[in-house]
Amino acid sequence: MKKPNEAIGHAVSELLIGGIVAYPTEAVWGLGCDPYNQSAVNKILNAKGRPEDKGLILVAASIQQISSLLNGLPADQLAMLQASWPGPTTWVIEDYNHVYPAWVKGKHSSVAVRVTDHPLVVELCEAFGDVIVSTSANPSGRPPALSQEQAASYFGPSVGYYLDGPTSGSDNPSAIYSLDSGLTLR
Repeated sequence: MKKPNEAIGHAVSELLIGGIVAYPTEAVWGLGCDPYNQSAVNKILNAKGRPEDKGLILVAASIQQISSLLNGLPADQLAMLQASWPGPTTWVIEDYNHVYPAWVKGKHSSVAVRVTDHPLVVELCEAFGDVIVSTSANPSGRPPALSQEQAASYFGPSVGYYLDGPTSGSDNPSAIYSLDSGLTLR
């Protein structure tokens, strides 16, 4: 595995101490943290003013990073995931194997996951060694941040590290689909 660049190293250090990282995604800026650290997740929810029952999206560098979530899924569902990833598509997947904590899933038994193709986010997840939370960088009810400057104006020092880089230029945040029903949720 290649050594992460210095900025990625700083971002990973922030994740490891339970902090929040802001970073560019496919269309907007996101906020991330270690999904297994309840205190870190609560920091994001509090910063955004987001109710904990809504749940949060996770982002992965590869399908392999979420393989324990996908164990036991029918072949047709796996094929749908593989056809859309990596890319700006988020799938809501039943967490039959109880892989992710309740504080990430909110009131749901499922979890929303995206395998990204954004090079910086891929590098961040690979260097961290796991998925990270990926929620839009905006207080609830406000438009998502489209730049690092806008993210910083929303969150200032409550974000421990701002990972500089461009978005992928997509016009809209990722589409969200239910894997069980196939319905478009966003």
